[in-house]
Amino acid sequence: MSKVGGAAGSAPGPTAAAAAAAVQKQKSLLQKADADVSSLVDNFSSLINIARVNDPPVRNSQEAFQMEIRASRMVHSADSLLKLVSELKRTAIFSGLASLNENVDRRIEVLGQQADGTERMLERIGQEAAASLKELEAHYYSSVVRSPSYDLGEYYLPKIIVCAYLSFRIGVIHFL
Repeated sequence: MSKVGGAAGSAPGPTAAAAAAAVQKQKSLLQKADADVSSLVDNFSSLINIARVNDPPVRNSQEAFQMEIRASRMVHSADSLLKLVSELKRTAIFSGLASLNENVDRRIEVLGQQADGTERMLERIGQEAAASLKELEAHYYSSVVRSPSYDLGEYYLPKIIVCAYLSFRIGVIHFL
């Protein structure tokens, strides 16, 4: 049987306590089921033994009363078993929900870590793009190849670079 809640030798945590409680509950439910089934069988066998027809009327009335008592006990045992089945169903449903909640919490944590990593990566990419744009702008302005025919380009190129940079930053912000 494997330990639930950590490696062997680790301090018992909330999951280990929950596992121990679940094992204890399982034992008590099994004992209750065994007791109810044995009571049902005993009462049924007694009911069959009492059901013989005897001649004295007093004896027949006593046996009829005993049969009613045994039948009542059988109904009580059957009712107890039905309640036990209902409790087992509830336990199965709620334990399934608890493990589902644990899985959802773990998944939320993993996705949160991925979102943080993605945010850092996008910030780094934005900084690299800004540095590259500044380097390109500096290279353009320090270029000797610029000719007077590009006067309009000289006027519009920095604005285009700034617009490209701003739209990239806005796109990153909208993405986040």
